[in-house]
Amino acid sequence: MQKNLYLRLFFLIGILQTIVVSYPALSQGAYIPYDREYYHKIERYEILQGKTNPFFNTGFKPFRRDILAQYLDSLAENPTVIQSKSDQFNLDYLSQDSWEFSKRELLESRKPFLKSLYRRPGDFAHYEGEDFGIHLSPVIYLSGGTETGNERNPARLARGLMIRGSVDKKVGFYTYLTTSEVFFPSWVKNYAAYNGAVPGEGFWKEYQSDGYSYFSALGHVSFQITKHIEIQAGHDRNFVGEGYRSFQISDFSNPYMFVKFNTKIWRFQLTNLWTQMTADVFYNRRRPTDGRYPQKYFSYHRLGMNVGKSMNLGFFSSVMTDKINFNYFNPIIFTRWVEQQQGTPDKVMLGLDGKWIFRPGMELYGQFALDEFVFNEFFGIDGKGSKRNKYGIQAGYKYMNALGIKNLDLQIEWNQARPYTFQEKVTHQSYTNWRTPLTHPRGANFREFVGILRYQPLPRLDLNLTGMYQYFGADENAGINWGGDLLKNRLENSPTGLFGNFIGQGVENRVIQSNLTASYMLRHNFFIEASHSFRRRTAQDLSAPESSNFMQLAFRWNFVRPDFNF
Repeated sequence: MQKNLYLRLFFLIGILQTIVVSYPALSQGAYIPYDREYYHKIERYEILQGKTNPFFNTGFKPFRRDILAQYLDSLAENPTVIQSKSDQFNLDYLSQDSWEFSKRELLESRKPFLKSLYRRPGDFAHYEGEDFGIHLSPVIYLSGGTETGNERNPARLARGLMIRGSVDKKVGFYTYLTTSEVFFPSWVKNYAAYNGAVPGEGFWKEYQSDGYSYFSALGHVSFQITKHIEIQAGHDRNFVGEGYRSFQISDFSNPYMFVKFNTKIWRFQLTNLWTQMTADVFYNRRRPTDGRYPQKYFSYHRLGMNVGKSMNLGFFSSVMTDKINFNYFNPIIFTRWVEQQQGTPDKVMLGLDGKWIFRPGMELYGQFALDEFVFNEFFGIDGKGSKRNKYGIQAGYKYMNALGIKNLDLQIEWNQARPYTFQEKVTHQSYTNWRTPLTHPRGANFREFVGILRYQPLPRLDLNLTGMYQYFGADENAGINWGGDLLKNRLENSPTGLFGNFIGQGVENRVIQSNLTASYMLRHNFFIEASHSFRRRTAQDLSAPESSNFMQLAFRWNFVRPDFNF
């Protein structure tokens, strides 16, 4: 039955795809992989302008290449955003990444390799014709470092290939393949060991007893049905919101299969996402082993709208279920009502996100995700600290060209989630995928403050200082559930009653972490990076604070910089 329902969905997509053949030509590009630093360079232009852009909604990521190219072209002669050599460099760099869709005169490589390779700075090899275009680039990441107290020096080697292109200027495609061997810093290794999963990755194998080896494959195809409606089908990640973190969908978990409808009309953008995720994993000797892993299914709808010239609001509803339900394929239905008609068997969440560019260069943003709502308990009428008060909230501020210093950008952000948020009483319905949270890496039962200072003193040099403070409650053993571990059932092994629950309950932990990274672009998308991380954890179960210093040198080529800030 489940297979039949998915066959119907993809049959429908096949029919819609045939419409493309008869529809007037629409330029169509693949999507750009989500990278926080890369996307910051894009979004800062909008904030400097002081108004939302008419091309795309920044609340749902990633962005499409051809649409981004149009936006960048519109900024080329705008003195509001192009205020320094670094601004101009970034504009040219971003445009070169999607040069086939840009109408600007972008420079070709001065000295192509063997006359046919690297004719464009961002492509190892490419072909662009009237009916077909393809671009190939290598993917390499090599890093080595040292960490105090870690017997094994952290290191990583990843290599692979990226392919993107389009057919008839109507269908875009993207493929990304890498294989990696990794020795993680101590806190990342501990996180992976606790969850049985590598953050951001899926099936892994043991490498030299304390390392990890895994293969990654991402890919999608996208096409424009009409002037206003587009479909994307793929196996990748998505990210919702304007912040460093997200309480709706983040890029922290393993990639998953999805189908996305994107409808943009006037000031409105409706995004519909249907996914199949991995609910759990079979293990043999604490390592993933073969078997048909149990699956879960996730339906997500977000309506974003521009309010005035400088504000955007997004309203979302989502449902996580352990069984396919064709009712959830309706792109415009209110999923809470549908779920209620089924006898409330599934996990539904509601909420909103928004941003307000209240003056050129400054933006306020935030999110609110509601897991469960009982009026008298939410407002403390029947009692304080109800277990059914489950929600996550975010508030943040961005300041571009801070204090009048060109290319000095400040971001501060507050996140918190009450105990038992994102957990569920039915097996395989928690907000997780491949045993890692679908939203915030910490799960629930925490407060967090994040501060980020980005500075680009030279066009090719980026400095990033990220500081993080976390306060959270942990479980003293596997048989206890204080509400932070999303892999546990919210009704089982809880030491608390209905009331008296508070953030930080359980084993109290406090983490202070900082990361300083200097990144220099030697050539297009090829970086040399040096970084230093400091982490200090204090907890009730520690006799003394845990501290570590981690220093690293890395070479990165068409590879998203790993993020260990959790």
